[in-house]
Amino acid sequence: MRVFLLKDVPNVGMAGEIVKVSDGYAANFLFPRKSAVEVTRENEDSLKARVIERERRKEVVATQTSMLAERIKSTEVVIRRKIHDDNKLYGSVGQTDIVERLAEKGIKVSKSQVIIDKSIKTRGTHTVTIKLTSRLTPQLTVRVVAEAA
Repeated sequence: MRVFLLKDVPNVGMAGEIVKVSDGYAANFLFPRKSAVEVTRENEDSLKARVIERERRKEVVATQTSMLAERIKSTEVVIRRKIHDDNKLYGSVGQTDIVERLAEKGIKVSKSQVIIDKSIKTRGTHTVTIKLTSRLTPQLTVRVVAEAA
């Protein structure tokens, strides 16, 4: 039986795909969970149109995400903090600080997307990764400078 997947199903396919499964699997597992609908002659054209529309949306999102990645790569964030005499900070720079500075520059990311490998506790230049997708992880330059007295 050919079915159109409404949700991702492990070992079967991704949402938006038309796949072939056994009749029993479709009737007893996919249909009751509303994970798929049967492909018939009547609905086949509309389902194929949905697949094409979904692919077009994926391309648009991928393009926007790659443009955002390029903006992040070319951006340098400057954070001003109080610093000891030995170039160490009072405290550390966290994800929230970076998210706020990026928002000031018009780049919106969440705290969970900011990956700091080693905590930032000294003055200088540091590299931080922003995880946009599983494959797209641009690196951002964070510069910590002394706060003017």
